[in-house]
Amino acid sequence: MMMSGEQERGDQPARGMALLLVGAALAISAGLVWLATGQMGAVAGFVGGALVLGAAGVMLGRGPGAAPDAEPVELDWSVTVAAIEGDAAVAIVDRAGRLVCANGAFEAGFGAWAPPTLPFGDAAGALEDLARAAWRDGAAADGVTAPDGTRWRIEVARAGRAEAYLIWRLRPVAASDPVGELCNHLAGKLGVVLGHAGFCAALVETDGRIRAANRAFAQRSGAEGALVGQPFIGLLAQDEQDRIFWAHDVKRSVPLTLFYLPLVDPDGPDLADPQQSPSLMLLVDQGVGLGGSGEVSAAVPHLQALLGGLPLGLAMADRDGRLLFANAAFMRAAGREGGDVPTYPTDLVVREDKAALADAVRRFGYGAATSGDVAVRLAAQPEDPVSLSLAGVRGLGEAAVLLGLTDTTEETRLKRQVAQATKMQAVGQLAGGVAHDFNNVLTAIIGTCDLMLLRHTPGDSDYDDIQQIRANSNRAASLTRQLLAFSRQQTLRPQVLQLPDIVSDITQMLRRLIGEKIRLEVSHDRDLGAVRADPTQVEQVIVNLVVNARDAMQEASRKVGGDGSGALMLATRRVPAADVRAMGSDILPIADYTALVVRDTGGGIPGDILGKIWEPFFTTKEQGRGTGLGLSTVYGIVKQSGGFIFADNVPAQDGVAAGARFTVYLPVHHGAAEVAARPLEEATAWAGGGDILLVEDEDAVRVVAERALSRAGYQVTTASDGEEGVEAVMARRDSGAAMFDMVVSDVVMPVMDGPAMARAIRAVEPDLPVLFMSGYAEEQLRREIDIVNMYFIPKPFSVNQIAGKVAGVLAKRAGKKG
Repeated sequence: MMMSGEQERGDQPARGMALLLVGAALAISAGLVWLATGQMGAVAGFVGGALVLGAAGVMLGRGPGAAPDAEPVELDWSVTVAAIEGDAAVAIVDRAGRLVCANGAFEAGFGAWAPPTLPFGDAAGALEDLARAAWRDGAAADGVTAPDGTRWRIEVARAGRAEAYLIWRLRPVAASDPVGELCNHLAGKLGVVLGHAGFCAALVETDGRIRAANRAFAQRSGAEGALVGQPFIGLLAQDEQDRIFWAHDVKRSVPLTLFYLPLVDPDGPDLADPQQSPSLMLLVDQGVGLGGSGEVSAAVPHLQALLGGLPLGLAMADRDGRLLFANAAFMRAAGREGGDVPTYPTDLVVREDKAALADAVRRFGYGAATSGDVAVRLAAQPEDPVSLSLAGVRGLGEAAVLLGLTDTTEETRLKRQVAQATKMQAVGQLAGGVAHDFNNVLTAIIGTCDLMLLRHTPGDSDYDDIQQIRANSNRAASLTRQLLAFSRQQTLRPQVLQLPDIVSDITQMLRRLIGEKIRLEVSHDRDLGAVRADPTQVEQVIVNLVVNARDAMQEASRKVGGDGSGALMLATRRVPAADVRAMGSDILPIADYTALVVRDTGGGIPGDILGKIWEPFFTTKEQGRGTGLGLSTVYGIVKQSGGFIFADNVPAQDGVAAGARFTVYLPVHHGAAEVAARPLEEATAWAGGGDILLVEDEDAVRVVAERALSRAGYQVTTASDGEEGVEAVMARRDSGAAMFDMVVSDVVMPVMDGPAMARAIRAVEPDLPVLFMSGYAEEQLRREIDIVNMYFIPKPFSVNQIAGKVAGVLAKRAGKKG
């Protein structure tokens, strides 16, 4: 049926839209083909094929009586599948996780499964992580092990229109077999090349039998039948002078030189015992191509050419201890990379180890063909002993010694990190224990001062002295709080907050701290993520870092005769997970962070003390100017808040002088904002009195607490340990007298500690409140003590503080009963 002109004009937009959709679909498919194959030829073939198919469809659709544009055009995914065929398994999924198309390799291996829900067992979580990372970052890749032990290399890329598709490429990773590959090489071109150079090569298993050999070895050895499986030593003979010959014709054959190379994996467990691995045996006639009469020095060119490219650190010395050659791996492991080979191996070690190494080389050079190890300290790294392997080599005309050395730079670095972490943990535990015991002493001193001040008034001769004692005790209490902060045992009250708000609140105070001669520059990134931390402790971190930076700049300025000026840069930075991944840090987990950066122009921190700055009581300041607890407190607060802190030196750049930089990484809090827990209100106006059971093993603390509570109007019964406390409760219960209103107890006590006593009491008096006194942190105690209706007061405390705390607990209990 013919259409009118108006109808045709009316359908033109529809046809134009259809063509536009076809073009868009064709562009999307071409892009997917390019991302899946990485080959422009496949893209061109796909586009050409699609156009031909489209033209054919149009021609067929315009047959007799057919109306143009009668059917909508749909994308033909079969062309995409044909374009992505190959060895790798390729699949395309949409944003809803549906499998759109896959090539034959994917269907053969996984059927209709859609990534990331492939049947990979415990590794399925890794596939989901890859999918999330690809949707977020555009691409991701990782290695995954399937339940059957197969290792897969998986690459995921986001593509398509509006990037609404994920392309998955899965390739099996073949297990490496270097010994098997060497067998193939000996039977191939490498074996022929060695034979032309005069080398008869054989690979010998640990049982001494031949596994593979080149053609030259088979021809020269005179072996009958197949060489594989024959004993290697049975093909050779040795005379009185330790010279080696072919066994089938000892009289007519010339002496042979034997190179023995154990194929030891430098990263494997058998490095210390070469006899537990296969060996490559190389035999060559003495004097052939060596330009000499069989001396060790004549074999050096061949050895150097053969062993120079091996990753194992190997060197050869003659019987007098002179180094004949050393490959690049040996020099790198010895800390002399790029330098000349020294005359003697003893030139590589410290002075104290020279004699021992010289004796070892001489012993292996003149003795039997044995091997062993000697511990030495290299001159390049004298603090870390290394193991140097030595082996006596025979068959080179005269005795010689093969030396082996493995590059342990990375291993040494990891050992130092572990040792530092272990030391910091041990010091933290020691600091926490010292702070706990010291808090008991301070509690007695401060409480006694409070009681004495009650009997004196300002103007008395002793009043000022008592106040001085109390002030110094409070100063000591501040030091113990810093020790608890370093050992991560202080009480934190975290809130969800923004770091720029904290910086803004204390900026004016920081300007007063650093003075007018130091310029303070503050900057913030946009779209910073919120963090969860204690705002008071974050302020403490900033203040401590700023004060340290101020002192460093003033000291550096004084050394050059300056006026103490400098510049301090304080910044907050947004650090997304992609940036953390790019860092490649072994310490910082991949996540979103908000970073606090404090940089000064004080010249930097010397390298020899950079690793010690976090230790408590370590300071470079003059005596009396610092306690050495500032940075250790910062370290403890950051770690207890779930963050990380790094210190490094920044060179001079962009007109800014060199200095130190401290970077604090706090993880971004993705949950809802939390309401900060409010501490128990202390009802100091409580006048109801009460009957208190006081349990404390320290006599001085018990006396102070008893007098403080008695003065406040409470009836106090004391006990010196947990067992006495339980006995006092049971005595009240058995006598029928009124039960105690509450128990005030220490935590750490001999025989029976506070928590054990509280559980025993709660078994008979479940509603009796317990107030714990401790020098440890409240958060730590609440994690370790699972007791309801439990309260806490930190040591040291004053007379008014313990009286007020008890009043607050009793008032709260009375309110609940009311």
